[in-house]
Amino acid sequence: MASVKLEDCSQTLELNVNIKDEEEEETIGKSVSHGRLRSSLRPVISAVRTDAACLSPSTLSPNLQSLGPDCDSRDQFALQDPEMASVKLEDCSQTLELNANIKDEEEEEKIGTSVNHGDHVETFSTSIEQQQEDHRAKRSHHCPHCEEIFPILSKLKIHLRIHKGGNLYFCTDCGKSFTTSKAMTVHQRVHTGEKPYFCSDCGNSFSRRGDLKTHERIHTGEKPYSCSDCVKFFTTSGELKIHQRTHTGEKPYSCSDCRARFSQLSHLKQHERIHTGKKPYSCSDCVKCFTTSSELKVHQRTHTGEKPYFCSDCRASFSQLGNLKQHERVHTGEKPYSCSDCGKSFSRRGHFKTHEHIHTGDKPYSCSDCGKSFSRQGDLKIHERIHTGEKPYSCFNCIKCFTTSGELKVHQRTHTGEKPYSCSDCRASFSQLSHLKQHERIHTGEKPYSCSDCRKSFSQSSHLKQHERIHTGEKSYSCSDCGKCFTTSSELKVHQRTHTGEKPYFCSDCGARFSQLGNLKQHERIHTGEKPYSCSDCGASFSQPCNLKNHKRIHTGEKPYSCSDCRKSFSQLGHLKRHQGIHKGE
Repeated sequence: MASVKLEDCSQTLELNVNIKDEEEEETIGKSVSHGRLRSSLRPVISAVRTDAACLSPSTLSPNLQSLGPDCDSRDQFALQDPEMASVKLEDCSQTLELNANIKDEEEEEKIGTSVNHGDHVETFSTSIEQQQEDHRAKRSHHCPHCEEIFPILSKLKIHLRIHKGGNLYFCTDCGKSFTTSKAMTVHQRVHTGEKPYFCSDCGNSFSRRGDLKTHERIHTGEKPYSCSDCVKFFTTSGELKIHQRTHTGEKPYSCSDCRARFSQLSHLKQHERIHTGKKPYSCSDCVKCFTTSSELKVHQRTHTGEKPYFCSDCRASFSQLGNLKQHERVHTGEKPYSCSDCGKSFSRRGHFKTHEHIHTGDKPYSCSDCGKSFSRQGDLKIHERIHTGEKPYSCFNCIKCFTTSGELKVHQRTHTGEKPYSCSDCRASFSQLSHLKQHERIHTGEKPYSCSDCRKSFSQSSHLKQHERIHTGEKSYSCSDCGKCFTTSSELKVHQRTHTGEKPYFCSDCGARFSQLGNLKQHERIHTGEKPYSCSDCGASFSQPCNLKNHKRIHTGEKPYSCSDCRKSFSQLGHLKRHQGIHKGE
C-alpha cells in the first residue's frame, strides 16, 4: 500500500494503491525508484490534475517528496480500479481520496512500504481507451441489500443507513432523526415556517423544491405519469399509485374497529371519525361542526349563498358539484340506477335506495316519541317536527312558517303565481306536481284508490278518506257556534259562513254573491246558457249535474225517496217534500 497525502489550505490528497501480481507476493520497501513508480501508475489512474501550488515540494508529505525532482506537479495521475474506485474532493476542508484495488486471476500480491521495483509494471500495460471504458462501467455502485444502484459511492453510503438504521442527524425542536443533514434541514422548515421556493406564476411559496415542481404543473398542465390500464394521466406519482388501485382493487388501509377497508389513508381517517365522533372542522358563522374540511366548505355556502356550479343547458346554479350532476340528468334523461326486482330506473342513488325498501319492507328509522317507522331518515326528521312543533322554513312575504323546504317552495308560488306544471292534454297549469297528477286522472279515468267496504273507487286519496267516514260515521270537524259536525274541514268552512254571513264569491255580470264557489259557477251558466251535462238516453242537456241525475230517473224508473206515512215513492226529494205537506195539512 502506497499512501500519498497532500495538504494545502487544509486540503488532503490520499492515494492508496494495492497492486496484485500474477506470480507471487512481494513486499516492497520504503526505497522507491521514482521513474519506475511513475511509469507503473500512469496507465492505471483516471485523470486528476491539481494546482501546482498544492503539489509544491514544501507542501508534499515526506513519502511523496521521496519521489524525487522528476515528479512534475502538473502530471496526470490516473487510477483505474477494476474492483472499486472512490474519489472525494473538498476545497478548504475537502479531501480527495483515491483508493485502488487491483485483483488478478491467479493470486494476490501485497505491496508494502519497502518497494523494490522490477518488471511488475508490465502487468498494467492496458490501452487508455479500454481503461476508461472499464472505469465508467465501475462507476455504478450496487446496494447489497435491495439492489438499488447509485452513480456515486457517497450516495450509496447514505442509502445504507436505511438498512442499518443509522439516523445520525437529530432535530433539536422535536427530536426526530434523519439519515442525512439535508433531510433534517428540510424538516426544520416545519418549525421555522421557512418557504424558500416561490412559484413565478401565482406567488405561492413552498418549503421543498419538489413541492414547487409539482405545483408548477398546475400552470403548465403537465401530467407526466400515465396509467398503463386506462391511459389516464396524473401530475404526481402518488396520484397515479392511488388511481391504479381502482384497477387492482387494492385497499391497504383497514379500520381497526369495523374492519372496513379503504384505498386511501385520508379516507380511512375520515371513516374513523364515525367511531370517535370527532368533528374537527367548525363553522365560524353558526359553530356547526363537521368531520371533513370539504363538508365545512359546502356548508359555508349556505351562509355566503355561493353557487359556483352552473348548468350549461339552463344556467341553473348549484352549491355542490354532485347536485349539478344530478340536475344534468333532467336534460339528458339518464337514469343510471335500476332496481333488480322490478326494473325501475332512477336518476339518483338516494331515490334508488329508498325504492328498494318497497321490496324489502325495511323501515330502519323509527320515531322515539310515537314509534312510527320510516324507510328514509329524511322522512323521520320531518315527522319529528310534528312532536317538536319546529317549522324552520319561513316565507319572506307573509312570515308564514313551514316544516319542510318543499312546503315553503310550494307556498311561495301563491305570491309569485308560478305554475310550472302543465297538462299535456288540455294545457291546464298547476303550482304543484301532485295537483297535475290528480288532474291527469280526469283524462285517463284512473281511480287508484278504492274503498275496502263498498269497493267504490276514487282518483284522489283525500276523496277516499272522506268517503270512508260515511261507513265509520266519523265526523271529526265540529262547528264552534252550533256544535254541528262534518266529515271534512272544507264542509265545516262552508258551514261556518252560514253563521258569519260571508259570501266571498260574486257574479261579475249581476253582482250576486255566494258562499260557495260551486254555487257561483252554477249561477254563471244562467248568463252564458251553458249546459255541459247531457243525458246519454235522450240527449237532454242540463246546467247542473244534480238536474241530470234527477232526469235520468225518468228513464230508469228509480224512486229513491219514500213517504214514511203512506210509503209512496218519488224520484226527486222536492216531490217528496210537497207530498208530505198533504199529511201535515199544509
